[in-house]
Amino acid sequence: MRSLVAALALTVGLATSGITLAATRNFELNIQDTKITLVNKQTYHTFAFNGQVPGPLLYVDEGDDVNVTVNNMTALSHTIHWHGLLQKDNWKMDGVPGVTQEAIKPGDSFTYHFKAEPAGTLWYHCHVNTNEHVDLRGMWGPLIVKPKHPTALEKTVTKEFVMMLSEWDSKWADQPGHGGLPSDRPDYFTINGKAFPEVQPMRVNKGDVVRIRLIGTGDETHSIHLHGHDFLIAFKDGQPLANPILADTVLIAPGERYDLIFKADNPGRWMIHDHMESHTVNGQDPMGGMMTVLEYNGIPNDPWYELGQHKFQPNFYYEDSIKQGEGFYNNDVFKGQLLQ
Repeated sequence: MRSLVAALALTVGLATSGITLAATRNFELNIQDTKITLVNKQTYHTFAFNGQVPGPLLYVDEGDDVNVTVNNMTALSHTIHWHGLLQKDNWKMDGVPGVTQEAIKPGDSFTYHFKAEPAGTLWYHCHVNTNEHVDLRGMWGPLIVKPKHPTALEKTVTKEFVMMLSEWDSKWADQPGHGGLPSDRPDYFTINGKAFPEVQPMRVNKGDVVRIRLIGTGDETHSIHLHGHDFLIAFKDGQPLANPILADTVLIAPGERYDLIFKADNPGRWMIHDHMESHTVNGQDPMGGMMTVLEYNGIPNDPWYELGQHKFQPNFYYEDSIKQGEGFYNNDVFKGQLLQ
């Protein structure tokens, strides 16, 4: 495995490609009071984009002209910051209230216009009271900008997954407009808004070259460990690393993104989890939180396999949406209950 990964690492570099014309893409996001379930009976009042946490996937080409109309249907003010976009000569679209724009008031709308650059794994989130709206109210979603000139390494990828990591303090679950204090102690930890065992496995075939796009959305640092495989830490904050790092664990801090690439060459069921053990709980219960399973197709189920007892929901990591190419993807897997 190490020799194969090392060989892949040597292929990093810009590949030549033809010139493509930029497209204009028009999207719409509604910010809505929404109740989601993290795990078991633990619900949370969120200000969700299109009634889901994470929000819809925006998948565009590098250089596209993007227009996103945001409708604020909640009782509090919001903005959207497009985390990772450079916004060259376009600073008023950066989404910071009181600095680049007036916050979007309840009942109002605002349209963001921007050029999709640079390429890579990005994300979007509210920038009003980020300590609450981002850390506790689920106001975040993935933004992928497809490069004009992909590296030779990423051209080998056959399967992609998006993992957005977050944490929650249950004492604020039903108190929108409050929380996100320095004294908070998160007691629930999620991948794409769900805690183990209500996550989905990441299903792969032997021989797949897998890309995991990790996004740190909360206020905690996480130590993500993959069993049974080494991976290349190939991209940092959307940018390819000149010398990818071979590892089996990666630290990801708030706001960071890492793209991990590895060869699926060891069939079985393998844990992916936060190695900060206090992040693998659901409240006071152990064996929960920020954990999931890399699951190879063709491995027989076992009666004691916990995730094997649940109905599989595809596209939990936007893996099916990414296959469809550029576009705007709502995801019923993440839909919550809209609140009046």
